[in-house]
Amino acid sequence: MDAYIAGFSPKIRQILQNIRRTVHRIAPEAEETISYRMPAFKLHGVLLYFAAFKNHIGLYPPIRAMPD
Repeated sequence: MDAYIAGFSPKIRQILQNIRRTVHRIAPEAEETISYRMPAFKLHGVLLYFAAFKNHIGLYPPIRAMPD
């Protein structure tokens, strides 16, 4: 995750680090990983993906099927 974040401009790095700190504050036991070439946090499965693009930063919670 450090290498991923380091590849962006200082302004974008600050936003990505804020996301990282927020997740650690809310779920301190979540593990950092890279999945689908995006930073992710795992806690009993994937908790959240996030990624920076040219014009936006996306937050992607995993999609799970609704129970019948």
